[in-house]
Amino acid sequence: MRHAAALAPLFALVLAALPAAGQAKTPVVVELFTAQGCASCGEANANLGKLAERADVLTLTFPVDYWDYLGWADTFAKPEFAERQKAYVVKMGLREPYTPQIVVDGRTQVGGLQTDKIEKAVDTAAAGGRRGPDMAFIGARRVDVGAGAVPKGGAEVWLVRYDPREQDVVVKKGDNKGQTVPHTNVVREIVKLGPWRGKPTAYRVPASKEEGLATVVLVQGAKGGRVIGVGKRPEAASSR
Repeated sequence: MRHAAALAPLFALVLAALPAAGQAKTPVVVELFTAQGCASCGEANANLGKLAERADVLTLTFPVDYWDYLGWADTFAKPEFAERQKAYVVKMGLREPYTPQIVVDGRTQVGGLQTDKIEKAVDTAAAGGRRGPDMAFIGARRVDVGAGAVPKGGAEVWLVRYDPREQDVVVKKGDNKGQTVPHTNVVREIVKLGPWRGKPTAYRVPASKEEGLATVVLVQGAKGGRVIGVGKRPEAASSR
């Protein structure tokens, strides 16, 4: 990684070439922690699908694996998704992780079936607006993050790849046996690219392990902090 000071002139040129992108409000990030073996999660998944229709919202589904022992192993779950949820549990002072859980912009957590509270949290976040650091994807293997204010405790840059297709899974065992569980924007990969210290920085983007995934980069307070900025790779380059 090259020194930030040496990169500053280059960043100025790259980010200036983005037509008004930095002036637009970034979407509200709504994360759902769910599991196919969780009896109440199917409804929460369906509700998230409706929320995903909002243009000012980015929904991300993180299936977790800690309910697999109940008889059905979630087909999308990965240990790193549960680790992400645990970071929120610590940051928000919760006793333990649970499903279904909604986290809005890394700031607020709500039970996944509390639709009124979820909508209120999303509307509040959207009304507040946010302008984080400018971001630019350079080719398929690099993302540039510009300057900005860093929250107390530091910040991190995360690469998230998700499947933009709506997917239904028929559960064959456990509490949801025989039920079809809907999924929207299921996360398939999440990688911490590195720390962000408020100065222009270039990050290497690893190659995707799957075709057809959408790619976003989140700048976020360290260890489950608030989301500061969101950058989405243009669709034409997302699966490279």
